[in-house]
Amino acid sequence: MNMMTTPDKPGKRKVSTRGRQENGAPNPVDIHVGSRMRLRRTLLGMSQEKLGEEIGLTFQQVQKYERGANRIGASRLYDLSRVLDVPVSYFFDDMADRVQDASPMAIIKGTSGLTGEAATFDPDPMMKRETLELVRSYYAIPDPKVRSRVYDLAKTLATIAGQG
Repeated sequence: MNMMTTPDKPGKRKVSTRGRQENGAPNPVDIHVGSRMRLRRTLLGMSQEKLGEEIGLTFQQVQKYERGANRIGASRLYDLSRVLDVPVSYFFDDMADRVQDASPMAIIKGTSGLTGEAATFDPDPMMKRETLELVRSYYAIPDPKVRSRVYDLAKTLATIAGQG
């Protein structure tokens, strides 16, 4: 856990200002920013390796950013916005109120309102790699009739799965 001893009260612990949650999990804001990074990279058809090369990182570092395991500093975020051809604000777009309320400042001030299980953040399923690749593949089908049939098939399968 990212904790430190308070100098004026030996033995008394307080949460670090590094932005992690009490349970040591990455901050939901960092997860959101990372998922937006992954979304844009995937939509561009860019690999983690290629993105890493563009900004001077290894693909493992890119993976950690995308998971929210490592926080992205301002200068790195600026570089990412240029390479991914989006404004810096893009990384914060569509952020849910629940995620905004889990910012490091809210955690430090104790105003986040997130405790225990509620503090565990589940990323949006629409941001999963599988979803992004499915959408990219769907739009890569050049024939609109075939695309329509694939769409109908997916809806039918979802209906059948919902009944079981």
